[in-house]
Amino acid sequence: DEAILLDAIESGRTWLRLYRWSRPTLSLGYFQKPDDLSDDPRLAHLPTVRRLSGGGAIVHDDEWTYSCVIPSGHEHARDPVVLYHVVHEAVVAVLAGRGAAVRFRGEADRGADGHFLCFSRGDERDLVLDEHKILGSAQRRRKGAVLQHGSLLMRRSRHAPHLPGVCDLVPGFDDDRLDEELVSAIAGALPGRFVAGSSAAVDERARLLADTSRKPRSSML
Repeated sequence: DEAILLDAIESGRTWLRLYRWSRPTLSLGYFQKPDDLSDDPRLAHLPTVRRLSGGGAIVHDDEWTYSCVIPSGHEHARDPVVLYHVVHEAVVAVLAGRGAAVRFRGEADRGADGHFLCFSRGDERDLVLDEHKILGSAQRRRKGAVLQHGSLLMRRSRHAPHLPGVCDLVPGFDDDRLDEELVSAIAGALPGRFVAGSSAAVDERARLLADTSRKPRSSML
């Protein structure tokens, strides 16, 4: 995600990715302390990375992670809050078409901001299902370009069993080829042409960033 943000700054390209993780992994918000992991033994042994955006930690297990990057010249870069709504509305439409009545949280409980895990926190732009948060997103701005990435919970993880996903909350939910539909919906909702996936140059830059960054523990993705 950091590599495509840097590419957008340099080339003006717009990027869209949807991906899974090869094994359960914890991503820390940019300002979180690794020492906080010791408070929950279910999380302490997980491979850990630090992401570029702030917020609470995310257990990447049975979920989809998306990321999109828009360059400084993109019409939504002037007001990045719009990007949250556009992407989340596309996800709402896809899930509604499959029988999941997802909605924006609206007024959030600011008292929940102190929780270690992102999905135990609340933001008005979160997507919720039966009052359970199933999608949360965060941003990072750099030289006018905007990276937005987020996590869509599909099923509860054994490392965070108190956080249900869409398939837990909607019995019989069909997630076959959901990834293709999500990519199509998000790309269709945002102006401009996207670079989908990756490139050899971006992959190499990502490897260099991984080698030189300081992390609590590393994880191969």
